[in-house]
Amino acid sequence: MKLATLRSGGDGRLLVVSRNLQRAAIAEAAPTLQAALDDWERVEPALRAEADRIENGTAESFAVEPEALDAVLPRGFQFLDASAFLAHNHILSDAWGFEKRGEREPPLMYQGISHRYFGPRETIRFPRAAHDVDFEAEIGVITDAVAQGVSAKAALAHVRLIIVINDWSLRAFGPAEMKGGFGFIHAKPPSSMSAFAATPDELGDAWRDGRVHLPLRVWRGDASFGHPHGSAMHFGFGELIAHAAATRDLCAGTVIGSGTVANHDAEEVGSGCIAERRALDALAGRSATAYLRDGERVRLALGEGGEALLGTLDQIVRIRDND
Repeated sequence: MKLATLRSGGDGRLLVVSRNLQRAAIAEAAPTLQAALDDWERVEPALRAEADRIENGTAESFAVEPEALDAVLPRGFQFLDASAFLAHNHILSDAWGFEKRGEREPPLMYQGISHRYFGPRETIRFPRAAHDVDFEAEIGVITDAVAQGVSAKAALAHVRLIIVINDWSLRAFGPAEMKGGFGFIHAKPPSSMSAFAATPDELGDAWRDGRVHLPLRVWRGDASFGHPHGSAMHFGFGELIAHAAATRDLCAGTVIGSGTVANHDAEEVGSGCIAERRALDALAGRSATAYLRDGERVRLALGEGGEALLGTLDQIVRIRDND
């Protein structure tokens, strides 16, 4: 089952969408995605019945207009973003000389902004180029309510939807905020979220072990920037959810991000963010890749070849330098 949200202010209006993302119908079982997640056990069967009617042509549906769609979850109660790909940490460590994360250490995770998520076709505005504007290509999940102390194995049963996230970063602020130890404020503006979300079964064999075994393709302008593979995730989503819920309950609608999708062979497959590319540049003795400039276009899509299983995040960056 695939879902989307029609932009109409606030939490929008929940849509049930065909598998090929071409047709949609206003959901009858719940008005918004958050309402559906709050009562998922009751609502999910009705939503699946609506999805079946769209597929067999018996639902009153309409053509999907991507520009009319918001982030599938326009705003939520909690966004917890991890760094689950050790390759990303190790590449940066090799370049900048800090200590690598060990395989047995707990995952890194911070609490990000969740009061809004940028839509997948929304123009993204930043104040200054000197803030070093970067994208971060991530896979995410949305959970239902999770009890404190859940095990990693049991946590996977709480994964209700899979999404794509662009976790925008202002790199100039990162080092000082990390040194302070209280988490990110200036370095992490709101993230962008895919227009579509899919239940795990929609991915078939590509969803296993709490990981999405598909490439996340990234373009900067018209050029491919990378296609790192989600299977390289060191910590699966079950482990991430369990880590997040170790001392607290997680509310329905919690978003868990994977962190930048990264592979150890990044020189061949490319990267999911500019900071990683700059680290590779440093290791190879190349000139550093520039951070984003005003007017640049960034696109993300999950899937093999020409697939975009959750649509394409296709966004223009506007930077208002006011020095």
